[in-house]
Amino acid sequence: MKIKTSVTLSDTVLAAIERHAGKDGNRSEFIENAVRSYIAALIRRQQNARDLAIINRRAARLNREAKDVLGYQVRL
Repeated sequence: MKIKTSVTLSDTVLAAIERHAGKDGNRSEFIENAVRSYIAALIRRQQNARDLAIINRRAARLNREAKDVLGYQVRL
């Protein structure tokens, strides 16, 4: 379902949208795609931050495990 809304954009932003949407381009479609991309990027950043926090919390244990595993390697 699509809901019609109104937003205020600066002249420069609107001009850039019109340049990139093309002559026959749909400004609303262009803006919706841009917003979807931006939201997806925000979600990815949040997920990456959570993953990094998990890795950092478990870094000491992971490093001990890696050191232990390396001790089992045979020199060639």
